[in-house]
Amino acid sequence: MAAALEEDEIDNDDYYSLLNVRREATQEELKASYRRLCMLYHPDKHRDPDLKRQAEQLFNLVHQAYEVLSDPQSRAIYDIYGKRGLDVEGWEVVERKRTPAEIREEFERLQREREERRLQQRTNPKGTISVGVDATDLFDRYEEDYEEMSGGGLPHIEINKMHISQSIEAPLTTSDTAILSGSLSTHNGNGGGNINVALRRVTSAKGWGEVELGAGDTHGPLLGLKMFRNLTPRCFMTAQCAMQFSSRGVRPGVVTMLARHLDKNTMGYLQWRWGTQSSMNTSIVRDTKTSHFTFAVQLGVPHTFIMMSYQYKFQDDDQTKVKGSVKSGFFGTVVEYGAETKISRHSVLGATVSIGVPQGVSLKIKLNRASQTYFFPIHLTDQLLPSAVFYATVGPLVFFLAIQRLVIKPYVRAQKEQELEKQRENTASDIAKKKQEAESAVLLMQESVRRIIEAEESRMGLIILNAWYGKFVTDNSRKHERARVIDVTVPLQCLVKDSKLILTEASKCGLPGFYDPCVGEEKSLKLLYQFRGVMHQVVAGDTEALRIPKQSHRIDNDT
Repeated sequence: MAAALEEDEIDNDDYYSLLNVRREATQEELKASYRRLCMLYHPDKHRDPDLKRQAEQLFNLVHQAYEVLSDPQSRAIYDIYGKRGLDVEGWEVVERKRTPAEIREEFERLQREREERRLQQRTNPKGTISVGVDATDLFDRYEEDYEEMSGGGLPHIEINKMHISQSIEAPLTTSDTAILSGSLSTHNGNGGGNINVALRRVTSAKGWGEVELGAGDTHGPLLGLKMFRNLTPRCFMTAQCAMQFSSRGVRPGVVTMLARHLDKNTMGYLQWRWGTQSSMNTSIVRDTKTSHFTFAVQLGVPHTFIMMSYQYKFQDDDQTKVKGSVKSGFFGTVVEYGAETKISRHSVLGATVSIGVPQGVSLKIKLNRASQTYFFPIHLTDQLLPSAVFYATVGPLVFFLAIQRLVIKPYVRAQKEQELEKQRENTASDIAKKKQEAESAVLLMQESVRRIIEAEESRMGLIILNAWYGKFVTDNSRKHERARVIDVTVPLQCLVKDSKLILTEASKCGLPGFYDPCVGEEKSLKLLYQFRGVMHQVVAGDTEALRIPKQSHRIDNDT
């Protein structure tokens, strides 16, 4: 069974959708739906050999779904593993006598073993590349110097600093992890590097400890200890001590932090640092679905400051965020503002403008790609020049909009199409089988639907006039795309009972007479129906529950 669980594929058979019942359905609800479908698909009701054969296949499928969902043990396995878990011969997953709760415990144990095997193969690499650019020549130019230099008409832009760091993790056991990290830095022609090795052990569910050894050509050998501990469900602390050995002697350092949940979305932090740069810091961080706010105060040598920042999160597909901050201390005052947005599935691009006294104006560009970070701080001027602020703000925005329109969006669209095409190819045989089953089900439903319509017409009940399921194209900018829908009028009319149609919160492609006409794409159901002689219309999402008739669906003839 462990081998069977290694694959993450989910089979397409949804027994709940097939029976059109909720996942929390009672035995009575299951039985009522099962009886109704049995009456529809029973082979003895059809004399035509082809219809009889098709009815037998669908009858067996419905019977199989009912057998699984009506048995508590098999239903628990199906809910956790899907149909794959039921295919194991001899019930190798769990003992038959186990309760659903025990089955779930067994599943969690297998998941832990599976995660342990994955840990052995994962190194979790992380890296940062930072390239500092000195572009002050663009704004702080001295004309007399350029007159004396050949080619002096062009501004001189140079890279004045670089930093590269990388780390990998090597899980030894589920509780022990080895970490190897290193970095290289250079600034104005001078540089150095270091390498660190750490061993982290998870001591309990409440904490972990870490021992670190390091060496470098700038600071000398390093010995460090770190600790994390949950004190209460709402409070935790970290402690870190290090000893740096150099030609000037041993430089010790200690950092401790205490954090507490003030409410559901707010954290409070207290930090004390002792060593070459001693300080005390307190901060409050509030993080919600739409915003992120930070307020911090630090007293220390040489850095004492007060800082406040705010970030607003747009609820869009690109996860766009805009932010601003003010930081003031003995070093001066810095105001920053910027934005970041998701440009692909694994990439986030951001830009920040920094305006400070006496720092001047800088533009910081950051790209996060999976676990790698690329950072480009560009120093524009040492003065507060409005022109530098304007170009630092407008330039990246115009450049991003152009690149997004000409490069990013076409690339993402092409990538999505490739993934959809690959998914269609992989599921082509399954979809063809589902389509054949759906067409057979519609043929078998014809007689039942005729009787249902006669009964509904006699009492001016619910008549499904037209029903379509799939991808509809309503946006004028996407008229070139072809709508991919199927006619599901007959299957839905067959589900009408006592002038009511009830669909549960599940993908509708699993309903009798349905199949998926556009794999991997967003689908919806469009219905035009008549109730008590009045026209009604509704559009529902693929996994949206639907109950008709409703007064809100009524079409006003006066409009």
